[in-house]
Amino acid sequence: MGPQLKPAAERFAGYRQALASKVMAAGVKHHKTLDAIATVPRHAFMDAGLHGQAYEDSALPIGHQQTISKPSVVARMIELLHKPKHKLGKVLEIGTGCGYQAAVLSLLAEEVYSIERIRPLHDMARSKLRPFRINNLRLIYGDGILGLPQAAPFDGIILAAAGLGIPDALLDQLAIGGRLVAPVVRNEKEQQLLLIERMSSLRYQRTALDEVFFVPLQSGVV
Repeated sequence: MGPQLKPAAERFAGYRQALASKVMAAGVKHHKTLDAIATVPRHAFMDAGLHGQAYEDSALPIGHQQTISKPSVVARMIELLHKPKHKLGKVLEIGTGCGYQAAVLSLLAEEVYSIERIRPLHDMARSKLRPFRINNLRLIYGDGILGLPQAAPFDGIILAAAGLGIPDALLDQLAIGGRLVAPVVRNEKEQQLLLIERMSSLRYQRTALDEVFFVPLQSGVV
């Protein structure tokens, strides 16, 4: 599960550990997720001008009106994907962005598929991830709302954008027993994190959680 992900230059090691401590202080308890946050060099997924802010627990711009999410939110959502005493198998990420969350997921899941609808971001993520030689990660340029039926079912699905609801295609592609974590729009000013677990072929259990803020979930490719 991604052991080939090489750590960043050692001068950033202290920053990565400090970031993991901030994420833990924000309430994330899952140790493997915290270890992954402490391993992935967040600065490597940003423009050089933002490196000084890379290890703060904040969202930052990555261009094309998109952001790299707060590390504590990334970790919280990944923590929620995990079922007690179960390994994380095949995961689908909707919204690759700059590739940071995909890199974190690659250390925790057996297989990761990540879809991005904005071509320049897909290309950027591919170039930023290439030096790490992650062999359990697949990047796809496409419409995330449609999911990836050819690779389904997924044990986990994670959305990095907020819609009015969860697309039916993604619910259909969730394995029985699998978990989907996504921000959903409640009203003009509020979004909420939603955890959905597929209990059977027709039954889903939904749990509303923390308030969050994400870019809008959109269809099509650009």
